[in-house]
Amino acid sequence: MYATSYHRASSVGEAVNLRASHDEGRYVSGGMTLIATMKQRLAAPSDLIDLRHIADLRGISVEGRSVRIGAATPHADVAGSAALRTVCPALCHLAGLIGDPHVRNMGTIGGSVANNDPAADYPSAVLALNATVVTDRREIAADDFFLGMFDTALEEAEMITAFRFEAPEKAGYAKFPNPASRYAITGVFVAKTAGGARVAVTGAGSSGVFRVPEMEAALLSSWAPESVANVSVDPAQLMSDLHATAEYRANLVRVMAKRAVQASL
Repeated sequence: MYATSYHRASSVGEAVNLRASHDEGRYVSGGMTLIATMKQRLAAPSDLIDLRHIADLRGISVEGRSVRIGAATPHADVAGSAALRTVCPALCHLAGLIGDPHVRNMGTIGGSVANNDPAADYPSAVLALNATVVTDRREIAADDFFLGMFDTALEEAEMITAFRFEAPEKAGYAKFPNPASRYAITGVFVAKTAGGARVAVTGAGSSGVFRVPEMEAALLSSWAPESVANVSVDPAQLMSDLHATAEYRANLVRVMAKRAVQASL
């Protein structure tokens, strides 16, 4: 690793000021992605601003059907939240599938979404739940947040502070994981909300997480696994790599969508 300076921020304001004063600085929370890239010398920030100790960035609150999750909340806390499980068990299920216990206790929802890794689990949930991404500057709708692989609407030095959404009527998540990393080779999150049906796919898209309007229309007519069984996804928009071809992932989207709908029931 290259030399770097470490800063332990105690508030959002302090973290923002530290980042503003170091042009090559980076925010770090769980460090599940950033530290690994630094070890490989693929990233060399001059300063690391640690967000883990900012109380305002942690925690889960559920008021009626309204949910708020702090950006520095670890995956393990999401997976084990009894309050969240009462209104959106699918999100708890998703968090429990991430990595191993070490990753779940260190990694955070904010870091996962900010990085927008094409194989990460949370982006599919944020998109399918039509969540609002709250930052230190503004609020961004999920449909406007994910721009492409490893690319989001976040501006330079902008920090995610929380996620907000209304609990869905029904929701489910299913993924075909890489047996070593547990990253999604293909994962599908489905949600039935007051605004209709939403289906988001992670791990498969060549441009990152994406929605499947044809599946959403089918589920709007009938919320059942059979509704998505015959909806095809164009392999041209999917990834091919050593783990799976685009054609195989296209089939996995259908299979995982069926399982996700079944789980929601």
